[in-house]
Amino acid sequence: MRRPRQSVQQSLASIVLGFELIVMFLAALVAFGLKALPAPVALIGGAVLCLVIVLTLAVLRYRWGVIVGWVVQGVIVASGILVPIMFIIGALFAGMWVYAMVAGGRIDREKAAAAAQLGDETHGR
Repeated sequence: MRRPRQSVQQSLASIVLGFELIVMFLAALVAFGLKALPAPVALIGGAVLCLVIVLTLAVLRYRWGVIVGWVVQGVIVASGILVPIMFIIGALFAGMWVYAMVAGGRIDREKAAAAAQLGDETHGR
């Protein structure tokens, strides 16, 4: 049985979250290494955030999974309160997330409209 194809929006969101996972893992290690945060906060907090990102990747096919992705973006931006450089990193990833949602959604709508039009043309003959 074939698995349904992923939407462009889901694909772009997966790419953003995948890179974000790598960067957040490294950011937790940097926060620990520079002693910017106490070790448990940096390591456990970073591990929890990475786990949430992995779980979000698994549920992106659902509407609520995308909502969790938005929450993850907010948490990463808000982590700038603890480590100020995270404001910049979080803003960059939030911008990529917004692009994935807007452009991916537009492409998916255009593909659906084209498929519907093609379906109308083939059934109309």
